[in-house]
Amino acid sequence: MSVKDRVIAIIAEQAVLEPSDVTLDSTLEDLGIDSLGLVECIFAIEEAFDISVPFNANEPDQSDFDISNVGSIIAGVQTLIAEQAT
Repeated sequence: MSVKDRVIAIIAEQAVLEPSDVTLDSTLEDLGIDSLGLVECIFAIEEAFDISVPFNANEPDQSDFDISNVGSIIAGVQTLIAEQAT
């Protein structure tokens, strides 16, 4: 399973949706994911890819990790995986 597919699956599970319902342009708000759901998504992503996401739930707007939509989350995860590999 690709990084994209795994991230979409994690987000879909949190939103109680089918992965096919999650698009790259979907925002977490569009999908009905609240701040607690976001934190759970971040933890699940960290565990699935063995990475540390630079995200502070207390100050989500201050994070270097872009959570503006599903596509940006996937791009961020791919970047973190690539950085970890070097």
